[in-house]
Amino acid sequence: MLKMVSWNVNGIRACVKKGFLDYFHSVDADIFCIQETKLQEGQIELPLDGYEQYWNYAERKGYSGTAVFTKQKPLSVSYGIGGKESEFEGRSLTLEFEQFILLNVYTPNSKRDLSRLGYRLQWEDEIRAYMKSLNTIKPVILCGDLNVAHQPIDLKNAAANRGNSGFTDEERNKMSLLLESGFVDSFRYLYPDAAERYSWWSYMNKVRERNIGWRIDYFIVSECLAPNLKDAFIHSDILGSDHCPVGILLDL
Repeated sequence: MLKMVSWNVNGIRACVKKGFLDYFHSVDADIFCIQETKLQEGQIELPLDGYEQYWNYAERKGYSGTAVFTKQKPLSVSYGIGGKESEFEGRSLTLEFEQFILLNVYTPNSKRDLSRLGYRLQWEDEIRAYMKSLNTIKPVILCGDLNVAHQPIDLKNAAANRGNSGFTDEERNKMSLLLESGFVDSFRYLYPDAAERYSWWSYMNKVRERNIGWRIDYFIVSECLAPNLKDAFIHSDILGSDHCPVGILLDL
Protein backbone atom coordinates (compact mmCIF):
# COMPACT_ATOMS: atom_id res chain seq x y z
CA MET A 1 0.00 0.00 0.00
CA LEU A 2 1.39 3.36 -1.06
CA LYS A 3 0.72 6.33 1.24
CA MET A 4 1.11 9.80 -0.28
CA VAL A 5 0.69 13.15 1.48
CA SER A 6 0.59 16.72 0.17
CA TRP A 7 0.75 19.87 2.29
CA ASN A 8 1.00 23.56 1.47
CA VAL A 9 3.24 24.47 4.42
CA ASN A 10 3.11 28.25 3.79
CA GLY A 11 6.83 28.56 4.56
CA ILE A 12 8.64 25.38 5.57
CA ARG A 13 10.91 27.15 8.06
CA ALA A 14 7.93 28.54 9.97
CA CYS A 15 6.09 25.21 9.70
CA VAL A 16 9.05 23.30 11.17
CA LYS A 17 8.79 25.53 14.24
CA LYS A 18 5.10 24.58 14.50
CA GLY A 19 5.50 20.79 14.48
CA PHE A 20 6.10 19.83 10.84
CA LEU A 21 8.61 17.11 11.69
CA ASP A 22 6.35 15.54 14.33
CA TYR A 23 3.59 15.16 11.75
CA PHE A 24 6.00 14.07 9.01
CA HIS A 25 7.39 11.20 11.07
CA SER A 26 4.03 10.15 12.55
CA VAL A 27 2.23 9.97 9.19
CA ASP A 28 5.11 7.89 7.71
CA ALA A 29 4.21 8.55 4.07
CA ASP A 30 6.05 6.81 1.24
CA ILE A 31 5.96 10.09 -0.69
CA PHE A 32 5.45 13.49 0.96
CA CYS A 33 4.98 16.60 -1.21
CA ILE A 34 5.02 20.20 -0.03
CA GLN A 35 4.20 23.53 -1.66
CA GLU A 36 4.97 27.16 -0.86
CA THR A 37 8.35 26.31 0.68
CA LYS A 38 9.33 30.02 0.62
CA LEU A 39 13.11 29.59 0.74
CA GLN A 40 16.28 29.28 -1.31
CA GLU A 41 18.79 26.44 -1.51
CA GLY A 42 20.83 26.05 1.67
CA GLN A 43 18.36 27.86 3.94
CA ILE A 44 17.18 24.71 5.74
CA GLU A 45 18.49 21.24 6.58
CA LEU A 46 15.63 18.78 7.10
CA PRO A 47 16.59 15.56 8.93
CA LEU A 48 14.47 13.11 6.95
CA ASP A 49 16.31 9.81 7.29
CA GLY A 50 15.35 7.27 4.65
CA TYR A 51 14.00 9.88 2.20
CA GLU A 52 15.38 11.32 -1.00
CA GLN A 53 14.77 15.09 -1.16
CA TYR A 54 14.02 17.08 -4.32
CA TRP A 55 13.49 20.86 -4.23
CA ASN A 56 12.39 23.38 -6.84
CA TYR A 57 13.13 26.90 -5.60
CA ALA A 58 11.64 30.14 -6.88
CA GLU A 59 14.15 32.74 -8.00
CA ARG A 60 12.34 35.35 -5.91
CA LYS A 61 13.30 35.05 -2.26
CA GLY A 62 10.68 33.87 0.25
CA TYR A 63 8.18 32.99 -2.48
CA SER A 64 6.45 29.90 -3.88
CA GLY A 65 8.59 26.73 -4.25
CA THR A 66 7.87 22.99 -4.14
CA ALA A 67 9.58 19.88 -2.76
CA VAL A 68 9.13 16.10 -2.75
CA PHE A 69 10.45 13.67 -0.13
CA THR A 70 10.34 10.03 -1.20
CA LYS A 71 11.47 6.72 0.28
CA GLN A 72 11.86 5.22 -3.19
CA LYS A 73 14.36 6.80 -5.54
CA PRO A 74 12.61 7.96 -8.73
CA LEU A 75 13.74 6.92 -12.20
CA SER A 76 13.91 10.58 -13.22
CA VAL A 77 13.13 14.08 -11.92
CA SER A 78 12.26 17.22 -13.88
CA TYR A 79 11.68 20.78 -12.74
CA GLY A 80 8.94 23.01 -14.14
CA ILE A 81 6.62 22.25 -17.05
CA GLY A 82 8.39 24.18 -19.77
CA GLY A 83 6.70 27.55 -19.32
CA LYS A 84 9.34 30.15 -18.47
CA GLU A 85 7.41 31.99 -15.79
CA SER A 86 6.46 28.82 -13.91
CA GLU A 87 10.12 27.74 -13.99
CA PHE A 88 11.13 31.00 -12.31
CA GLU A 89 8.56 30.46 -9.58
CA GLY A 90 9.50 26.86 -8.71
CA ARG A 91 5.89 25.73 -8.99
CA SER A 92 6.23 22.11 -10.15
CA LEU A 93 8.22 18.92 -9.80
CA THR A 94 7.77 15.76 -11.86
CA LEU A 95 9.08 12.42 -10.58
CA GLU A 96 8.84 9.27 -12.66
CA PHE A 97 8.53 5.98 -10.81
CA GLU A 98 8.20 2.46 -12.15
CA GLN A 99 4.39 2.36 -12.04
CA PHE A 100 3.35 6.02 -12.27
CA ILE A 101 4.45 9.63 -12.77
CA LEU A 102 4.02 12.07 -9.88
CA LEU A 103 3.43 15.77 -10.52
CA ASN A 104 3.61 18.07 -7.47
CA VAL A 105 2.31 21.58 -8.20
CA TYR A 106 1.58 24.89 -6.57
CA THR A 107 -0.97 26.53 -8.88
CA PRO A 108 -0.71 30.33 -9.24
CA ASN A 109 -3.30 32.32 -7.32
CA SER A 110 -5.33 34.58 -9.60
CA LYS A 111 -5.14 37.26 -6.85
CA ARG A 112 -7.96 39.00 -5.04
CA ASP A 113 -8.40 41.57 -7.86
CA LEU A 114 -8.10 38.74 -10.47
CA SER A 115 -5.12 40.56 -12.00
CA ARG A 116 -3.39 37.23 -12.53
CA LEU A 117 -6.40 35.30 -13.81
CA GLY A 118 -5.18 35.38 -17.41
CA TYR A 119 -1.82 33.88 -16.45
CA ARG A 120 -3.57 31.37 -14.21
CA LEU A 121 -5.82 30.14 -17.04
CA GLN A 122 -2.81 29.79 -19.35
CA TRP A 123 -1.08 27.74 -16.62
CA GLU A 124 -4.15 25.48 -16.40
CA ASP A 125 -4.01 24.80 -20.16
CA GLU A 126 -0.29 24.01 -19.97
CA ILE A 127 -0.72 21.67 -16.98
CA ARG A 128 -3.62 19.85 -18.66
CA ALA A 129 -1.67 19.35 -21.90
CA TYR A 130 1.37 18.21 -19.90
CA MET A 131 -0.66 15.70 -17.88
CA LYS A 132 -2.32 14.32 -21.00
CA SER A 133 1.09 13.79 -22.58
CA LEU A 134 2.43 12.11 -19.42
CA ASN A 135 -0.68 9.92 -19.30
CA THR A 136 0.29 8.37 -22.62
CA ILE A 137 3.50 7.11 -20.96
CA LYS A 138 2.30 6.02 -17.50
CA PRO A 139 -0.58 6.73 -15.11
CA VAL A 140 -0.28 10.19 -13.53
CA ILE A 141 -0.76 11.35 -9.93
CA LEU A 142 -1.12 15.13 -9.59
CA CYS A 143 -1.05 16.61 -6.11
CA GLY A 144 -0.76 20.00 -4.53
CA ASP A 145 -2.44 23.30 -3.81
CA LEU A 146 -4.55 23.81 -6.95
CA ASN A 147 -6.03 27.09 -5.66
CA VAL A 148 -9.60 26.27 -6.72
CA ALA A 149 -12.70 24.96 -4.99
CA HIS A 150 -14.24 22.91 -7.79
CA GLN A 151 -17.86 22.56 -6.67
CA PRO A 152 -20.11 24.44 -4.19
CA ILE A 153 -19.67 21.54 -1.75
CA ASP A 154 -15.95 22.36 -1.66
CA LEU A 155 -16.26 25.64 0.24
CA LYS A 156 -18.35 27.03 3.07
CA ASN A 157 -20.07 30.02 1.44
CA ALA A 158 -20.37 29.15 -2.24
CA ALA A 159 -23.01 31.70 -3.24
CA ALA A 160 -21.18 34.60 -1.58
CA ASN A 161 -17.83 33.58 -3.08
CA ARG A 162 -18.88 33.00 -6.67
CA GLY A 163 -16.61 35.05 -8.90
CA ASN A 164 -13.94 35.46 -6.20
CA SER A 165 -10.38 34.26 -6.70
CA GLY A 166 -10.35 30.46 -6.43
CA PHE A 167 -14.07 30.17 -7.19
CA THR A 168 -14.44 31.96 -10.52
CA ASP A 169 -16.38 30.16 -13.24
CA GLU A 170 -13.22 30.25 -15.37
CA GLU A 171 -11.05 28.48 -12.78
CA ARG A 172 -13.73 25.90 -11.99
CA ASN A 173 -14.26 25.19 -15.69
CA LYS A 174 -10.55 24.50 -16.11
CA MET A 175 -10.76 21.94 -13.31
CA SER A 176 -13.76 20.34 -15.03
CA LEU A 177 -11.82 20.19 -18.30
CA LEU A 178 -8.94 18.46 -16.55
CA LEU A 179 -11.21 15.85 -15.00
CA GLU A 180 -12.91 15.31 -18.36
CA SER A 181 -9.47 14.61 -19.87
CA GLY A 182 -9.12 11.23 -18.16
CA PHE A 183 -8.49 12.11 -14.51
CA VAL A 184 -10.28 11.69 -11.18
CA ASP A 185 -10.47 13.84 -8.02
CA SER A 186 -9.53 11.11 -5.53
CA PHE A 187 -11.39 12.58 -2.55
CA ARG A 188 -14.64 13.13 -4.46
CA TYR A 189 -14.33 9.72 -6.13
CA LEU A 190 -14.39 8.04 -2.71
CA TYR A 191 -16.53 10.59 -0.84
CA PRO A 192 -18.85 12.24 -3.39
CA ASP A 193 -21.18 13.74 -0.78
CA ALA A 194 -18.79 14.55 2.08
CA ALA A 195 -19.51 18.15 3.07
CA GLU A 196 -17.52 20.63 5.16
CA ARG A 197 -14.25 18.82 4.45
CA TYR A 198 -11.78 21.63 3.84
CA SER A 199 -8.02 21.99 3.48
CA TRP A 200 -7.55 25.78 3.72
CA TRP A 201 -8.85 28.47 6.08
CA SER A 202 -8.22 32.20 6.17
CA TYR A 203 -6.06 33.47 9.04
CA MET A 204 -8.90 35.85 9.99
CA ASN A 205 -10.18 35.58 13.55
CA LYS A 206 -11.99 32.31 14.48
CA VAL A 207 -12.40 31.25 10.84
CA ARG A 208 -10.66 27.90 11.27
CA GLU A 209 -12.31 27.20 14.62
CA ARG A 210 -15.71 27.64 12.93
CA ASN A 211 -14.54 25.59 9.91
CA ILE A 212 -15.24 28.33 7.36
CA GLY A 213 -12.92 26.81 4.79
CA TRP A 214 -12.20 25.74 1.24
CA ARG A 215 -11.04 22.41 -0.21
CA ILE A 216 -8.31 23.54 -2.61
CA ASP A 217 -5.64 20.85 -2.05
CA TYR A 218 -6.01 17.72 -4.15
CA PHE A 219 -4.79 14.37 -5.34
CA ILE A 220 -5.91 13.97 -8.97
CA VAL A 221 -5.17 10.57 -10.52
CA SER A 222 -5.47 8.95 -13.93
CA GLU A 223 -8.81 7.18 -14.34
CA CYS A 224 -7.06 3.81 -14.57
CA LEU A 225 -5.78 4.28 -10.99
CA ALA A 226 -9.20 5.07 -9.50
CA PRO A 227 -10.03 1.40 -8.70
CA ASN A 228 -6.73 1.22 -6.76
CA LEU A 229 -7.72 4.09 -4.44
CA LYS A 230 -8.27 2.69 -0.94
CA ASP A 231 -8.66 5.98 0.92
CA ALA A 232 -8.37 9.74 0.58
CA PHE A 233 -7.92 11.77 3.74
CA ILE A 234 -7.84 15.37 4.95
CA HIS A 235 -5.97 15.88 8.23
CA SER A 236 -7.77 19.06 9.25
CA ASP A 237 -6.63 18.72 12.88
CA ILE A 238 -2.99 19.30 11.87
CA LEU A 239 -1.95 22.92 12.39
CA GLY A 240 1.26 24.69 11.35
CA SER A 241 -0.04 26.34 8.18
CA ASP A 242 -3.24 27.92 6.86
CA HIS A 243 -3.58 24.66 4.87
CA CYS A 244 -3.74 21.16 6.30
CA PRO A 245 -2.23 17.96 4.85
CA VAL A 246 -4.23 15.81 2.43
CA GLY A 247 -3.38 12.35 1.18
CA ILE A 248 -4.29 9.05 -0.44
CA LEU A 249 -3.74 5.34 0.08
CA LEU A 250 -3.17 3.54 -3.22
CA ASP A 251 -2.94 -0.22 -3.67
CA LEU A 252 -0.51 -0.85 -6.51
